[in-house]
Amino acid sequence: MSEANDADATDQPTSEKLVELAKRRGYFFQSSGAYGGVGGFYTFGPQGASLKGNVEDAWRDRFAVAEGNMEIDAPTIMPEPVFEASGHLEGFDDMLVECPECGESHRADHVVEDNTEYEDAESLPIPEVEEVIAEYELVCPSCGAGLAGQAVEAFNLMFATNIGPGDSQPGYLRPETAQGIFVEFPRLKEYARNQLPFGVTQIGRAYRNEISPRRSIIRTREFTQAELEYFIDPEEDEPPLERVADVEVRLYPVGEQNDEDGSEIETTIGEAVEEGIIADEWVAYFLGVAKPWYEAVGVDMDRFRFRQHLSGERAHYAADCWDAESEIDGNWIEMAGFANRTDYDLSKHEEYSEDRFTVFKQYDEPKTVERATVDPDMSYLGPEFGGAAQTVVAELEALAERDRAAFEGDGVEIELEGESHVIPVEKTGFSVDEERIAGEHVTPHVIEPSFGVDRVVYTVLHHAYSEDEVDGEERTYLELEPEVAPTFVGVFPLQSDDELEAVADDVVADLREAGLSVTYDDSGNIGRRYRRQDEVGTPFCVTIDYETVEDEETTVTVRERDTTEQKRLSVDDLAETLAAIRNGDREFEAL
Repeated sequence: MSEANDADATDQPTSEKLVELAKRRGYFFQSSGAYGGVGGFYTFGPQGASLKGNVEDAWRDRFAVAEGNMEIDAPTIMPEPVFEASGHLEGFDDMLVECPECGESHRADHVVEDNTEYEDAESLPIPEVEEVIAEYELVCPSCGAGLAGQAVEAFNLMFATNIGPGDSQPGYLRPETAQGIFVEFPRLKEYARNQLPFGVTQIGRAYRNEISPRRSIIRTREFTQAELEYFIDPEEDEPPLERVADVEVRLYPVGEQNDEDGSEIETTIGEAVEEGIIADEWVAYFLGVAKPWYEAVGVDMDRFRFRQHLSGERAHYAADCWDAESEIDGNWIEMAGFANRTDYDLSKHEEYSEDRFTVFKQYDEPKTVERATVDPDMSYLGPEFGGAAQTVVAELEALAERDRAAFEGDGVEIELEGESHVIPVEKTGFSVDEERIAGEHVTPHVIEPSFGVDRVVYTVLHHAYSEDEVDGEERTYLELEPEVAPTFVGVFPLQSDDELEAVADDVVADLREAGLSVTYDDSGNIGRRYRRQDEVGTPFCVTIDYETVEDEETTVTVRERDTTEQKRLSVDDLAETLAAIRNGDREFEAL
């Protein structure tokens, strides 16, 4: 990244200047502007949609293709039972406080974080947040009215809808893409030939009815996630840590966050695992995979870290979680979460559905095991328990599986609707038999890297935003990596001239045929055209001038964005040379 990054003679934060540039140059802007706009919804313009698509392609190449994982595309609306099973209906809430004067709703934890020394108010219980608001006499961000004494309530973030007409089935817009993978696990495991480990990726939209969306595309109500759900056998599968052991990372673990003098730790993935800083080896592996990827797409590594979740902020399904964070105008924002979801999701969906969410693990050799079973005497249970007889059978079966000793006496005790009942053992048909089994059903654990694509895009743009001076004139440019830049090369005829324009048309055609994204611009003086392309982050500009048509060897001027250095290159080799630079096989400076 350029040393000029963020340099400015004014006090205007880079974020404000970036939002202005994004709107002016077609990166992103608030949606439905003709109708006054809608908070939390943004449209990606021509430049932004291209940049976003390039980031998604880069993610797909690394986390799907390079890792050998599958990709699916599931619906964004799912029926209510999916979210009953996943826990989102009960546990997917933010803290809401409503102003008694103007009626505006605000996220209570944001009000606390913005006006006190508390940095992670989201992890605090609601009563404690209410106490902090009262203690600091915090006020409404909209009108300034006091919020002390106002109730802080849990607000579910999911968008509800109905599937079909009439007495339709209730459904929800998915708050994460992950559930679209989990509910299809019984079929996906077949595609993986029932062999663990395997991974399934998905890039798609998710929806959260944020109380107070803010900071442009950092916190929105509709956004894009790129998620990998990696299914493992927790007893046998180990990650290939040797591939990422030497990756250098900056970590901010829980212990350092809780220590008054705590600080970030500079280490490697291998050392972090050895020293127990990262306890979960699979999470460590994907941190090691992600860090070089972030660097490749243009995140400034001086403003990047992995922070471990405090216990109070971990999702209900996570055994451990680390966030990839980037620094934006002095604040750290989350770009991705790396969680060990254990077997929570698959176990819940098996419990709530009528399908099996396990993988059958074949033994090398069949094993002989003892199996405790019951075969109750229904002629006794029926008259004794009536309609509850089958419930009694289920209780006896469960008890035999977990505690054989309960059947050693004359009677076995079970609990039914809060009452204790003793059943003669001879009526239970209890027995322990030997059985030859070829394998067992395993509920996989899930390791999940979950990326917020919009936040990655914002970070890449923010970290790329640069200002300098060229020929006595102030210049703004985006120092985007060639891999993700919306346009790779701009082509300009020096003047409006039929001969120059004909050559320019041929150059554009050759470059596009080579797979490069190209823009053609013949409007205004050449300096102004350079500035336009600098501001949208185009790495190279090609100018067709009179030397091009007069020289025996047809050459053009190629200008590099960051240094503004220019070189003369042959038209015959131009497409091949620029394609090699984009692919990382050649460097402009070495031409």
